[in-house]
Amino acid sequence: MPTLRQLQYLVAIEDTEHFGRAADSVHVTQPTLSQQLKELELRLGTKLVERGRPVRLTPIGREIASRARKVMRDMEEIRAIADRGQDGMAGTIRLGVSPTIGPYLMPHAVVRLHKDFPDLKLYIREGIPADQFTELRNGRLDMMLAPMPVIGSELHSEPLFREPLHLVGAPDNPLFKNPSLTTADFAGQPVLSLDRRHPSHQQAEAICAEMGAELLRDYEGTSLDSLRQMAGSGLGLAILPELYLRSETGGEDMVGRFEIEGWSQQRSIAAIWREGAAFADSYAAIADVVAAEAREILA
Repeated sequence: MPTLRQLQYLVAIEDTEHFGRAADSVHVTQPTLSQQLKELELRLGTKLVERGRPVRLTPIGREIASRARKVMRDMEEIRAIADRGQDGMAGTIRLGVSPTIGPYLMPHAVVRLHKDFPDLKLYIREGIPADQFTELRNGRLDMMLAPMPVIGSELHSEPLFREPLHLVGAPDNPLFKNPSLTTADFAGQPVLSLDRRHPSHQQAEAICAEMGAELLRDYEGTSLDSLRQMAGSGLGLAILPELYLRSETGGEDMVGRFEIEGWSQQRSIAAIWREGAAFADSYAAIADVVAAEAREILA
């Protein structure tokens, strides 16, 4: 049977497509990694690696690497269970957070989590949800906070709260002079959004289609701050979440909210972890605290 280390080397090759970088990532020499992969191929009686530039896995190699990732995740959880023992909410949890949520909610949640669970440590990484879903599936993250929807039957999603969205623009935008506004007044108006890898891009696209507004393709923002600043400069309108507009780092210093008749746009935020995760109870407890903080801020 293959060893766990051999499976780890195979996964490293798939991730890096290079023998040298794969060896560095698992902290062994390149000859050691190459020899162990040849040994793995001999043990299994099939070719797993196509040696070239870049290095690729064969179809059988990719299938085995996919299953190896699950084995490695399970081993990590076994090790974590043993380390944690009977301590309950303790240890380090790797938490992925969307940049459209983390800076404006997590400071409040972290304070409460540290008070309630002083032995719990959070390794928080901001990232694009689509990328972090892959990291979650591969075991590089333990849980995530991200806008819904969540795609993947192997992931458990726990809805936390619904957050209002607001259409904003520069204070001197002529539309602010209208005594009453409907969505029809925004037909043809330019609207800014984050790049298409963010769930908020798809939501902005749907809202623009509903209003007849124009989603700008050439000026996609990299953060909510960049959207607010571009909107404040008059480049276009922006759709921003309530938590951001209420935060110290966000706010309405350079933009104003349009009061639109019948406007009720929202987004749903969820906590996500792998189905059957060993510490699902701990993740659920963290999710409860985050949801409570959000509800308190939004009240």
